[in-house]
Amino acid sequence: MKSVLLVVFTLMVNTGLFYVGSTYAAEPVNDKPLPHLSVEDELPEYSKVYDDQRNPFNDANAALALAKKTNRNVLIEIGGNWCTWCHKMDAFLLKNPNVYQALHNKYVLLKISVSDSNENDDFMKSLPPVLGYPHMYISTASGKMLLSKDTAELQDSDGYSTEYWLDFLQQWQLKQQNL
Repeated sequence: MKSVLLVVFTLMVNTGLFYVGSTYAAEPVNDKPLPHLSVEDELPEYSKVYDDQRNPFNDANAALALAKKTNRNVLIEIGGNWCTWCHKMDAFLLKNPNVYQALHNKYVLLKISVSDSNENDDFMKSLPPVLGYPHMYISTASGKMLLSKDTAELQDSDGYSTEYWLDFLQQWQLKQQNL
């Protein structure tokens, strides 16, 4: 299964199957309502922490299955416990429950750790280049890459922007409807 996912991601990257267009629909995918999560809801372990001991291929398969089951896209977040901006982003999300809830209602979050002890090279080779950390990718539940995103674009002069985050989450959550 690990090799199948690697081949799929590699094909997406090499054939340019990630989408960065500007159109999006205003209705939920397949007219199914999105799940409603609260800050207290239990998230999968791969959505909570950067863990360099986890297998990113297994986690990606689980995230894709959950995304398909719950009619959401996958937001892949690349970073690590060593990353100052990763901690700032986590703190921002916890301090802004409306952004946190929008993130988890519209996406399955998949955190992939990169560190000196485990760079997850095989997995990272299957993705477009990382521009800095944390870095995000949006994928449909079927594994089609939609976006590679530098998280610096979600900042304003005071750090992460609630408005930028909410706009970003809204735009890219709805992209899969047009594919």
